Amino acid sequence: MTEQHLPSWADPSVSPAELDPQGMSRRGLLRGAGLFGAAFAVGSVATPAAASGREHGGSDPRLAYLVGDHHVHSVYSHDAKYTFSRLARAGAAYGLDWMVFNEHSNFGHASYGARLEHQEILKARAANPRQLIFQGLEWYIPAAEHATVFAAPGPHEADLLTRFELAHDGKLLGYTAGSPAGPDTARNEAHAVRAIQWLAEQRRAGYVDDVLVLANHPSRLGIDSPHEMRNWRDAAPEIMIGMEGAPGAQGGGIPGWVGSGQQRGEYVNKPSENSFAGYPEDAYVLYGGFDWMTATVGGMWDAMLAEGRLFTVTTNSDVHRVVFDTWKNGDWAPGRDFDNTGRVPDPVNTGTQQPGGDFWPGQFSRTHVGVTRYGYRSVMAGLRAGRVWLDHGHLLDGLEVRLKRHDDHGAGVTLGGRIRVRKGERLTLSVTVTTASRPNPHGILPELAHVDVIRGAVRGRAADRDAWRAPDTKVVRTEDVSGREGTYTLRVPLVAGDESFYVRLRGSDGNRNGAGYLGAAIDPHGPVPHVPGNGDPWVDTWFYSNPVFVDVEGC
Repeated sequence: MTEQHLPSWADPSVSPAELDPQGMSRRGLLRGAGLFGAAFAVGSVATPAAASGREHGGSDPRLAYLVGDHHVHSVYSHDAKYTFSRLARAGAAYGLDWMVFNEHSNFGHASYGARLEHQEILKARAANPRQLIFQGLEWYIPAAEHATVFAAPGPHEADLLTRFELAHDGKLLGYTAGSPAGPDTARNEAHAVRAIQWLAEQRRAGYVDDVLVLANHPSRLGIDSPHEMRNWRDAAPEIMIGMEGAPGAQGGGIPGWVGSGQQRGEYVNKPSENSFAGYPEDAYVLYGGFDWMTATVGGMWDAMLAEGRLFTVTTNSDVHRVVFDTWKNGDWAPGRDFDNTGRVPDPVNTGTQQPGGDFWPGQFSRTHVGVTRYGYRSVMAGLRAGRVWLDHGHLLDGLEVRLKRHDDHGAGVTLGGRIRVRKGERLTLSVTVTTASRPNPHGILPELAHVDVIRGAVRGRAADRDAWRAPDTKVVRTEDVSGREGTYTLRVPLVAGDESFYVRLRGSDGNRNGAGYLGAAIDPHGPVPHVPGNGDPWVDTWFYSNPVFVDVEGC
């Protein structure tokens, strides 16, 4: 593999004069974490595991956050149109440190595209040495929606994905039936579990250094039932680590623009015979640009976290066709199509805006992953450890979260981690915010208006595998931070009660708030859906963080 260089903002040889304000901000955060220069040199070692919980307290390392996107489509997807080089350049321009090309599975891709795509991946890595570029696959989960599958670079990365595609893809196998009453549902759901277990076996055997799976747009069709999501996680929690908390295609609802169904995220569906009957029709739209499962305080994401097990959320572009872009797919040569080439023709510029509902990678949606070193395996380890927060519209430059006992002078534990305490112990949640230092790609200087602290009880394994409610989760504190600039720290006191619990964070620009989906008593100023054709994403931006778990002794 080609030599990997540090990003410009992390490279001491790059003069501060060559950095833009956001690059300077990120360099400052890196220095603050004590990771600048040699301490952040290229390496593939994993970050240390989160606090084990064997002792009181706990301490995680200082982290730098790398910005990425795990859902990017190129000419090697049958319904996309951009070349690798154009997508990599766009990602670099919008500040991405890592990205995953996860092309749609089909026979053309498996027979031709995956091999050709791998050669493009190698070229892209060489041409963009300051970016981490992964090869992945968008898996059609049997009986369910899609998922990103991606591996660490190595001699078998492409072969692993192709073998997986041919043996386990729901579309290729015809294993798409998901109706609760359908005769093939049990078989198809069981195959999805075996597929995830197969990936875990390849990792344990050392065939690949690492591999991860993330469920994509889980509420779009309503076919990812709660029991399926729990089954995927339980099959191999070190492999199936989470889901898109917010889908791509966020530009579809821009007023006056005929995008993808005139809704953010292409969430334009209704319940069908294959949908899980327990989901309300309101689950099929986005709330502040986020999936109903994530945006609902006390909803499906919280129901999974209430089991005391991590399930990470992400956000990304799902880029196929960018809003206001003037390029279209080129024409096919006679006798050529995707099935016999695995690739669509390179795009051509028409000079006229073409339909599309997506943003470029990093232009609007960003997933931030905490690492101690720069490298592919470090990003994957950070995702697995849950050291993740996400934002839309470049709402924040930085977020650092630490939880520790009130009298502890150590660093504390951070996102995705856990701390073990005694009943009645006082804790301090420290939330360090670095506000946006420059206008975002839309020309707006984002301003954070509030930070919400969400707390939920941990009750253990769900008795009902199809339950999507966490009734003891709610917003317990809101900090008004309107007008605050630069870097500041909020300190939130917490007390350990009779039950183990978790805390997570959320905040927004304050432009669109209302009672949360489960009512104002649970979420007094949560995100609200847009009406079709009036969902300007740039003026309704949010951030979300992964949880920190608190294990109370005796619980």
